[in-house]
Amino acid sequence: MENPYLPYPVRIEAIVTETEDKNLKTFKLVFLNAEDEDKFTYRPGQFAELSIPGKGEIPIGIASSPIETGFVLFTVNKVGVVTTHLHNMKEGDIMGIRGPLGNWFPWDKMEGRSVVIIGGGFAFTTLRSSIVYMLHPENRSRFEDITVVYGARTPGMLLYRDELAQWEQRDDLDMNITVDGTDDPDWRYNVGFVPAITEQKITRADNAIAIVCGPPIMIKFTQPVLEKLGFPLEDIMLSLEMRMKCGIGMCGRCNIGDQYVCKDGPVFSMAQLRELPLEY
Repeated sequence: MENPYLPYPVRIEAIVTETEDKNLKTFKLVFLNAEDEDKFTYRPGQFAELSIPGKGEIPIGIASSPIETGFVLFTVNKVGVVTTHLHNMKEGDIMGIRGPLGNWFPWDKMEGRSVVIIGGGFAFTTLRSSIVYMLHPENRSRFEDITVVYGARTPGMLLYRDELAQWEQRDDLDMNITVDGTDDPDWRYNVGFVPAITEQKITRADNAIAIVCGPPIMIKFTQPVLEKLGFPLEDIMLSLEMRMKCGIGMCGRCNIGDQYVCKDGPVFSMAQLRELPLEY
């Protein structure tokens, strides 16, 4: 049995500063050993631990898609010791990845159905992975309508802006971008909180499933909107990746009731969460 604590060595191939405050960067990582890349088989919705020798590790959702081969992407918010050190690293530096960890969005259940994707802030990472996966020519026909609602505080805090612009131009994806507020006279998208825009743009729940990832306050107020639209609780999928800690159920810091988010999640249906101590 392989050591679950042993990370795979990777090289930072590229770094992209995503937001105007420079606190969110996307790291493109390449495995040093081809056999490690073969072992790192994941699905959209999973996460991994990024390991910095001498500093520690952090759980981060995987932003790349399985159909993007030769690298993996992670978008990291600078909020603590490990993330600050990672933000100060340079292209060519060596670090580690441990994973993939957790479960994933219910892709078998989503096949043949419409998919509503709702995200906010930097939690859009695994949703970016999901969109890229679904839009791939080999996968797009497996799903019906795809609708996305994605919001950030301001235009400068949106992630993946080049891709957002490309997705907006597609006729097989309904892309709805919003910000909480802006004084930019050239802003041509929505202004309003994600739950309100969801209520405006999503008109029905027929043969549809919703996947949601964002800050707790966004999730809290998006839930009743989806229920009002007619989504059954078992078809509202929430990612609780912000609860991640060790990733393998050893530290006990991510549990909700008898469920370990890092092993039993991070993806849960609303029906599952209603049976657990209240989180949202």
